[in-house]
Amino acid sequence: MGKKKKQIKGFRFKPFSMKQKKLLFWHEKGSPHDDKDIVIADGAIRSGKTVACICSFIRWSLKNYTGENFILAGKTIGSLKKNVISPMQQILTSWGIKYEYNRSENYIVIGDNTYYMYDANNEKSQDRLQGLTAAGALADEVALFPQNFVDQMIGRCSIDGAKIFMNCNPAGPYHYIKTEFIDMFKDKNILYLHFTMDDNLSLSEKVKERFRRMFSGVFFKRYILGLWVQAEGIIYDMFDEVKHKVKTALRDYKEFYVSCDYGTQNATVFLLWGKYLDKWYLVDEYYYSGRDKGKQKTDNEYYEDLENFIGNKRIKGIIIDPSAASFIALIKKKAKYKIIKAKNDVLEGIRNVGSALNDALILFNDCCINVFKEFFSYIWDNKAIERGEDKPVKVMDHAMDAIRYFVNTILFRKGGIAVLK
Repeated sequence: MGKKKKQIKGFRFKPFSMKQKKLLFWHEKGSPHDDKDIVIADGAIRSGKTVACICSFIRWSLKNYTGENFILAGKTIGSLKKNVISPMQQILTSWGIKYEYNRSENYIVIGDNTYYMYDANNEKSQDRLQGLTAAGALADEVALFPQNFVDQMIGRCSIDGAKIFMNCNPAGPYHYIKTEFIDMFKDKNILYLHFTMDDNLSLSEKVKERFRRMFSGVFFKRYILGLWVQAEGIIYDMFDEVKHKVKTALRDYKEFYVSCDYGTQNATVFLLWGKYLDKWYLVDEYYYSGRDKGKQKTDNEYYEDLENFIGNKRIKGIIIDPSAASFIALIKKKAKYKIIKAKNDVLEGIRNVGSALNDALILFNDCCINVFKEFFSYIWDNKAIERGEDKPVKVMDHAMDAIRYFVNTILFRKGGIAVLK
């Protein structure tokens, strides 16, 4: 067994709301819901559903089983450790329950039960579940999972009396979690619980108001109101030229980064970011489309353009999509600039850019013409929406991608702005 590297502090419990108590005790004998096979807790961010779900799952599994296997699933192992495993350790410590956590093999032993950790980030993830017989599962952020993983996870829970615990923030109205589970909760013997921020008694009105200010449009409806609504129209409907567009001027920038969206036939974009006071400014842009110009540039030509674009500025790094392998290799060969691989989760990035725009954390010099063109043409893909997916139309999106790389990798990096769940 792996040894704990540090002392785990006990969880600091706050009073539970009635909705949290319902999630906590739904499976108890005598409850009107104790015959349900699945519980789904959805709703707003910071609504207290995750902690109540973890507590409920631990109590149920330890009370009803000895020597069985269980599934703990998250979008990635990293998000699972942050959202579930860390609070679970604190909860167990508070309750005085001993456990052994094997970090390298990704499982926890509590009593005589073993809880195996799985990521669910693509269609192949379900393969790792095959062959496992489990008594139950806890699926965190389940709306981010591929459907085949959820189907496989449910199929693996074949021990008598097995139950599935799911929680998530809402997505689109055609998402399979909505259409196949929530809309059919009666037919599929599911307990469905909808949470709002008011169901988390630990949040002050001031904190709730701050969260409400962070989002607008579809993300406000999903993450604050907790609604399964369609993404449609302009993606960054919170972008306002009056608020976000500023005159190009000399400022005493303290830090510089370049974010890059590299294309072969598609456009290549370099964006120069400078920090002035407590905000980040898009100082300048480089935009070249081989398709539009009728001539594609080589990696060496793009590198020369990059050097000319940066000039004598000392930049902290170039944020670039890891898929741009040949251009990254060339930059590394020149050994002049630090490469930072971009966090390229599209929906998370769009949400975080929206939050940065809402709080005016990023501003744009008026010389960045192509950026402004894309802000007003960057729209949701209606055909993808009909399939239950949220995707941008892949047209005139190269500057938008480069903005997303910067915001998601630098502004919302670990130790920076907290990414909300």
